[in-house]
Amino acid sequence: MALRIRMGQYYPGDSPIHRLDPRAKVTAALAVMVSVFAISTPLQLAFGFAFALALLALAQVPAHKVLESIRPLVAMLLVLGLVNLLVNRSGEVVWQLGVLAITTGGLRAAFVYSLRLVIAVVAAALMLLTTTPTQLTDAFDAGLAPLARLGLPGHELAMVFSLMLRFIPTLADETQSILDAQASRGGRLLAGSPARRLRAVGAVLVALLASSIHHAEGLSRALDARCYEGGAERSHWHPLRMRGADWLAVGATTAYVAVLVALGLAAL
Repeated sequence: MALRIRMGQYYPGDSPIHRLDPRAKVTAALAVMVSVFAISTPLQLAFGFAFALALLALAQVPAHKVLESIRPLVAMLLVLGLVNLLVNRSGEVVWQLGVLAITTGGLRAAFVYSLRLVIAVVAAALMLLTTTPTQLTDAFDAGLAPLARLGLPGHELAMVFSLMLRFIPTLADETQSILDAQASRGGRLLAGSPARRLRAVGAVLVALLASSIHHAEGLSRALDARCYEGGAERSHWHPLRMRGADWLAVGATTAYVAVLVALGLAAL
């Protein structure tokens, strides 16, 4: 069983979305992700998916890359939709078998509330697929810069976020290597009694922790070799500048959110 984490891996390109300032992309993505909680009608859902498809077309990222990136999260949303379908008992009963019942309210919750989160997942995936970890760090560094005035480590928090994105695929590969090594020695996570499975998981976790500490030590030596010092003033090789296209993207996202809210108010 291969363990691969695609979410967060940059896909190189020269699309209009790729060329946007990372601050504009992060702002727009966060606005789209938060706005999905205002979706409560099928019309709003259709409008949200149309906007997401437009973003996919502008990003020029192959569809299979996007699907690989969001597949684990979509599977979780399908489970969430099934739970909503069976737990929500509001509205009229459409189908019933013993204690299990499907109602119109359950169908609505499973359809609207689960699918609207797909829009948020697609927005987050496109932001990560079209923005390098360095650009994301610069965007969050700029966004967290006001915290420095309050004595909080804004730059350090942004760097930790960047390192987290960089190390997720690395730790996933390390985990797969450990699982392969355990399997070659006869260790099976899904075989034997529950106690044996728990010991096998413990062995994997210990090896993964040791590998993580090794990577952390190597990173700390690299930072020391480059004379990194927290809180020091830094310049950028490529300073961030908001251009016309960036403001247009922010404006288009603002208009999308406004129309989405207006559609919800009109349905009341």
